Amino acid sequence: MRRRALLAGAAALAAPPAAAQKYPIGTRPRALSFKGKGGIALSGTLLLPLVSELQKVPGVVLVGGSGPTDRDGNNALLPIRIDLLKQIAGLLADNGIATLRYDKRGVAASSGQVPADLGAQERFFAWDNYVGDVLAAHAELLRHDEIKPYATALFGHSEGGLLSLAAAAAMGKRAPYAMVVAGTPGRRLVDIVREQIARGAPQLSAEAERVMKATLATGHVPDDTAAELRLVFPAYAGPFFRGALTFDPAQAVLAFDSPCLLLHGGADAQIMPMAEIQPLIDALGRRDKPGEVLVAPAVSHNLKLVTGPTDPGFAGPIAPAIADKLSSWLRHVLGA
Repeated sequence: MRRRALLAGAAALAAPPAAAQKYPIGTRPRALSFKGKGGIALSGTLLLPLVSELQKVPGVVLVGGSGPTDRDGNNALLPIRIDLLKQIAGLLADNGIATLRYDKRGVAASSGQVPADLGAQERFFAWDNYVGDVLAAHAELLRHDEIKPYATALFGHSEGGLLSLAAAAAMGKRAPYAMVVAGTPGRRLVDIVREQIARGAPQLSAEAERVMKATLATGHVPDDTAAELRLVFPAYAGPFFRGALTFDPAQAVLAFDSPCLLLHGGADAQIMPMAEIQPLIDALGRRDKPGEVLVAPAVSHNLKLVTGPTDPGFAGPIAPAIADKLSSWLRHVLGA
């Protein structure tokens, strides 16, 4: 009953349908490079709607999910193009909103400065550096004259939602006006990883527990981590996990005192609805500022429609319900 009430309350707070507006057709992509945390060069794309030639427009930083994810939302470890962030950029440009998206440090055009030795890699890929890169991307967005400095937002997908929430907390009063977290867990990653391994590979649960405990205590992944867990806990990821595993996203949502939208796929097979996102919904319901939630049926972790239980939902366009909610909500709160 509480869950139904929260979702019903979110619906009641829904923004009214955005009035139909006509923008000049087309976009202006602008390749850019900016300095991330520690001075490393990050490459990205600023996608401007053509209306920005006539007036300033709102802007959104798009933050990708876990792994080697590029500016378009594609992961080199997956054999299929997802293009989630590229599609979102195009959707928002069609609604008069600019976006900045970037290749994560060590990925694609941002890959040139990855150090060779393990200790330097640990420092390079630390959690605080990823958070700092989000801050740097938002500062870069504000540097462009076409952007309304008072009408910006962060959009974080999956792990990118955690990074966006952490970045907003670090910005304090300089945080963007709004936040969208999509496919993002509401509980600490240490608990989610523990349960995912228990579901998928219970024989590795004791080893995973040992590795996480040692990593949190020392900041280093143990040298003797079982080979089966090396993809989950790569050798260089100790400082990253030390920050990520204990970060509490529900508390961060509660502390973010500005408009916030939670998007999630009802068929998400990675961040399970509702158990793993309910803490975010609960936190949003306790805030003074209004927030909204959409859990869309038959939608995957990557915000695409699924055709059945075996469809991972990687390919195709953004699910219409997600696209409509995202664009109308951002137009409403940012004044596009």
